[in-house]
Amino acid sequence: MPPPALQDALLHWFAQNGRLLPWRRTYLPYHIWISEIMLQQTRMDRVVVYFNRWLDRFPDLASLAEAREQEVLRLWEGLGYYSRARNLLKTADLLCRNHDSALPEDHAALLKLPGIGRYTAGAIMSLAFNRSHPIVDANVERLFSRLFNLAAPVKEKLTHGFIWRKAAELIPEGKARFFNQALMELGALVCLPRSPRCDDCPLRDHCEAFAQGVVGERPVAGKPREIIPITMVSGVLQHQGKIYIQKRLPDDVWPNLWEFPGGRLEEDETPEQALVREYREETDFAIHGLEKITTIRHSFTRYRVTLHCYLCRLRGSGTEPALHAAQEYRWAGPEELENFAFPAPHRRLIKRLAGKL
Repeated sequence: MPPPALQDALLHWFAQNGRLLPWRRTYLPYHIWISEIMLQQTRMDRVVVYFNRWLDRFPDLASLAEAREQEVLRLWEGLGYYSRARNLLKTADLLCRNHDSALPEDHAALLKLPGIGRYTAGAIMSLAFNRSHPIVDANVERLFSRLFNLAAPVKEKLTHGFIWRKAAELIPEGKARFFNQALMELGALVCLPRSPRCDDCPLRDHCEAFAQGVVGERPVAGKPREIIPITMVSGVLQHQGKIYIQKRLPDDVWPNLWEFPGGRLEEDETPEQALVREYREETDFAIHGLEKITTIRHSFTRYRVTLHCYLCRLRGSGTEPALHAAQEYRWAGPEELENFAFPAPHRRLIKRLAGKL
């Protein structure tokens, strides 16, 4: 049995120190679901801004189910991992058609919905419905690695399983909502990756790593991921006051988002040469008059991208492309670019265009 003193200390700490986040004002299942999907791979402060903006446009499941994908992607723009937004739209449609426009209060049923895995299902069950299901995020992994002095990386199978079991065992009856949040909040605010604030920790007397003086050695580092550098080029093609954009293929990276054509540099190729080649390969357009705008650096998953960005002009008068790498195209006015959903690097490029068009 978990020690009541540990549970009581943590719950008391959360009552005094928990952040007032917008989804904590209501604990509505829809709010919890949206916030948890947004919080995947995204900092809390950014999520608050996106969450409030999302609810202004999609206050409930019905309004989301009726939305167009491009509007959902545009609102999601900047959060990355766009499959999350597409799964929200798919799930909203399924729930409105098959579940009376509500998230089911059933863990197994939640796991059958697009984009909802073990963590998100547990979050909805415990935070929205106050049911005793565990939640384990990176904060809880780090906290437990110290609390139980785990001498193996948290992602190893045995260690990972131990953490999930302990997270379930520790939940006090009828208090899953606040206890699970307290664990994550303690990891986020006190049991920090670097310079943990042990003097302020309500669980210090229960922490085995603190007792052994090895807090700084936990969690044990796992095998580092290989980082893959990529050099790319992208071109903003101008013609008669309009800008060429195209919509990526549905089975490509960043599916269904709009972009400025471009791609990876080949061996011994300059960015300028690569851009001329990419435009020819993707659209059959011949371009000239390349003018460097900026270089944008962007990271996603294992990749570190250096993107060289140019203004360019159309050679000749033909404006109808041959779409070899896209499903649609537009010649858009500069002011219209706000209406289309772009990958984050291209949105940053748009912001750099001010005064150049």
